Amino acid sequence: MDVPPTLSGVGQRVLVVDDEARIRAVVRGYLEREGFEASEASDGESALRAQQAWDPDLVVLDVMLPGTDGVEVLRQLRTRSEVPVILLTARSEEVDKLIGLSVGADDYLTKPFSPRELVARVKAVLRRGAARSAPLDDRLTFNGLVIDVDRRELQRDGRPVELSTLEFDLLAALARAPGRVLTRQQLLQNVWGYDFFGDERVVDVHIRSIRKALGDSADLPELIGTVRGVGYKFLGTPR
Repeated sequence: MDVPPTLSGVGQRVLVVDDEARIRAVVRGYLEREGFEASEASDGESALRAQQAWDPDLVVLDVMLPGTDGVEVLRQLRTRSEVPVILLTARSEEVDKLIGLSVGADDYLTKPFSPRELVARVKAVLRRGAARSAPLDDRLTFNGLVIDVDRRELQRDGRPVELSTLEFDLLAALARAPGRVLTRQQLLQNVWGYDFFGDERVVDVHIRSIRKALGDSADLPELIGTVRGVGYKFLGTPR
């Protein structure tokens, strides 16, 4: 693996992690033609080292890696970084894909894939990240729940609650429209962006994680209600 010691240009940096050299070369070529700086890793351990040494803006991560697999790499990354991650999965890896989303992947792409589509998704995920970094000067207060969007802090009954970046944005999107039913597609547009390419079930995966973190129940919800066949609505009462 070749990890550049310094930046050679002004493009954003993408780490491509796959055990197939041909795939890495093709993806790297497409990314570099679009102005990105790209580096490669062929297994999980070298991917973790590269992320720490090179600090990429985004990671393209294959699930099926020798040794430490992609889901475990993602799990370890999330203990120290919110770097956006796009998973590459085979068609038979539905369980790994859903686990990866629950661990904190931002998007996924099923093999075989179009390199042009992958580059488009890289751009979309980075645009969403840039939009999230803008301060919103927003504080949402409900009975027992405070969402400080500007500081990106969350409290339930006076205790801090930790959510991933996507989970926080998803909760804030629901809380900004209390009592209103939001479809999965509307949530994807609000949180992931209009150019989201993936499966709508990614919303369900993150809703489950939010409920678990908040101590909410799908059967007897206090904060997030499910509208079967449609989407979700926020049940908190504004204060």
